[in-house]
Amino acid sequence: MSEHHTDVPTVNWLGSRLSVQVGPVAHGGHCVARHEGRVIFVRHALPGERAVVEVTEDNSGSFCRADAVEILEAAPERVTAPCSYAHPGGCGGCDFQHVAIEAQRTLKAQVIAEQFQRLAGIEVSVDVQPLEPSGLGWRRRIRYAVAADGTLGLRVHRSHEVLPISACPIGAPGVGDATALSRRWPGQDEVEVSVDDAGEVATVAYRTAPERPRAGQRGSRQRGRGRSRPVLVETSVQGPGSLGYTAGGRSFEVTAGGFWQTHPAAAQAFTDAVLAGVQPRAGDRVLDLYAGAGLFTAVLADAVSGGGRVLGLEADRAAVADAHRNLAGTEWVSVQAAGVTAESVAAAADSLGGVEAVVLDPPRTGAGRAVIEAILALQPRVVCYVACDPAALARDVATARQLGWEMAELKAFDAFPMTHHVECVATLRPAAP
Repeated sequence: MSEHHTDVPTVNWLGSRLSVQVGPVAHGGHCVARHEGRVIFVRHALPGERAVVEVTEDNSGSFCRADAVEILEAAPERVTAPCSYAHPGGCGGCDFQHVAIEAQRTLKAQVIAEQFQRLAGIEVSVDVQPLEPSGLGWRRRIRYAVAADGTLGLRVHRSHEVLPISACPIGAPGVGDATALSRRWPGQDEVEVSVDDAGEVATVAYRTAPERPRAGQRGSRQRGRGRSRPVLVETSVQGPGSLGYTAGGRSFEVTAGGFWQTHPAAAQAFTDAVLAGVQPRAGDRVLDLYAGAGLFTAVLADAVSGGGRVLGLEADRAAVADAHRNLAGTEWVSVQAAGVTAESVAAAADSLGGVEAVVLDPPRTGAGRAVIEAILALQPRVVCYVACDPAALARDVATARQLGWEMAELKAFDAFPMTHHVECVATLRPAAP
């Protein structure tokens, strides 16, 4: 459901309470309702419910935003939210705490289908696969905000307001109940807590940078997973300086504060999906774009050994350093510190002498037309696209279809239970003549 509308009424309902019939789920963690010709994006509701909603945002356009504050007719999928902070005006981190876990996956599948139909002109039907743990206690990395009094919390939906919390139920042990929550952090702006496979916990504090970080000064990861943030500069690390993970039969070391898949089963599920999509062969030359700490680079390296090569591109220098450690001993593989652009893709492929396969795991904004065009111009055998946003994926698939490619397979994973986020892995191949 697009949020762009052309008719602009002058009415403003901010603060009003309206009785509405709730319609289908939309991308972004809300459902669509209509009232007097206007669209209302409603949180804390379910399709088919009748609810009283309170308008929380209204710019007098053809749509506004609201919270369901009273459920008049409940859907059978409704449950009591397990988190006391998940309510109108509360924490903005979880969108579907009020929805049974199986029904959450159904809603996500409906969103994927709607985005592909609307943005790519493709009818898709996909089952969103659960990952264990599938409800609470899964999130191994949380970036807490620091309130004015130094206490930690999470932000209210679409707000800079910090809601102090004592625990986060979706956080993994050591993260959702982090000891950092019991102390104050004066002078800090954000505190990230992460846990690894061995249960080691690292706590990294950040302060907003007054200017761009100086050379050698490590700022927060700006890989693009989620909304852009002000540049944050690391001020302290408590616990280990790096965390350890395993996936694809390999061990990985990631700098504390660096990026790794936050669900404990996600890295293995995604590497399995990538290998199944690419079906790499010994001797293949492969590009791994947005390579991070080298997760896909490493498993692809094992698959193409015996004359093959893998080249990764990653803009974040801390992640590149992690990748170099993780790929030590595999001389046919490397990760370069480079942003992914049409030019860098072409140059990387030229250095390999051509490519048989491309894997990309772009930020939530997607790869974009220029990068997709550059990838397909290489004429690889297959492209495997790992996406954390179905809308961005659908737009990029639409570009690929215009260039004579087709989506041969689409898988989806519930790597972010209780939220609207869903991970997809799409396999693209040249369309049959």
